Amino acid sequence: SSAQVNPPDLVLLDIMMPGEDGLSLCRRIRREHDVGIVMVTARGEESDRVRGLDVGADDYVTKPFSITELMARIKALLRRSRPTRDAEVLRYADLELDTVRHRVIRNGRSVHLGPTEFRLLFFFMTHPERVYTRAQLLDEVWGDHVFIEERTVDVHIRRLRAALEPSGHHE
Repeated sequence: SSAQVNPPDLVLLDIMMPGEDGLSLCRRIRREHDVGIVMVTARGEESDRVRGLDVGADDYVTKPFSITELMARIKALLRRSRPTRDAEVLRYADLELDTVRHRVIRNGRSVHLGPTEFRLLFFFMTHPERVYTRAQLLDEVWGDHVFIEERTVDVHIRRLRAALEPSGHHE
């Protein structure tokens, strides 16, 4: 498919679609591609938002929404998916984070991370030896003009830990 040859920068995905539901499609996209995913849905309950984030979405917008808000969220996600530090490769023990190629390597093997988890790891590697609150992480990793619940941080931290767990760098 053309998405495999020329992958998109971002996927805007509705949960309610004909055929495959948005949650399973989001899960499949996350497994196959390193792309930002914004889920759009009329289902605004916290459990629905957490499910969307758990399957791989980076952001979740509830209908009805304004186009201005949606565009701001899309721009913020695209901006956050491209780290701006000068260093090209950050290293910690057997872990390497390549900011140019947007890759994480552990013991010579690729570690798949979504864009948000990549930004979290980048932040932790560039700010070692400190403890951060959820609010601080939201401001630093998501941006201070993005309105996301603090519990969203927990979902992405859990994903990052799961991806790094075999290496022993999840502590």
